[in-house]
Amino acid sequence: MSQPIQPSHGAGSTAIFGQSMIIKGSIRSTQDVYLDGEIEGELDVGNCRLTIGPHGKVTANAKAREVEILGIITGNVESTENTAIRPSGQLYGDITTGGIVIENGAVLKGRVEIVPRIKQKAEVANGD
Repeated sequence: MSQPIQPSHGAGSTAIFGQSMIIKGSIRSTQDVYLDGEIEGELDVGNCRLTIGPHGKVTANAKAREVEILGIITGNVESTENTAIRPSGQLYGDITTGGIVIENGAVLKGRVEIVPRIKQKAEVANGD
């Protein structure tokens, strides 16, 4: 079983949005993001890892390479590799992902679509 990500304090490794941050708008990042505050808008972390921390409250659609949910997210999630909903995590929305882990105690209300990475690349190449 994989371990939850811990925020790294190294230069340029992870963008950390703490509990006291409230964002209304979009976050686009080319580095990993650890979000433990609140956001209403859109999250696009591209080819990086997105972690919704245990205090995180997200009302947004989210796109990332990997998504780990320890807090609450209301919106659809797209990840090219894996999505993990930890015991404290809650997701209210649909998931399109390459793989999924839903731990005992987690909440998921939505549809799950597992799309192998090879198929995802082919759909992008074909413009689907």
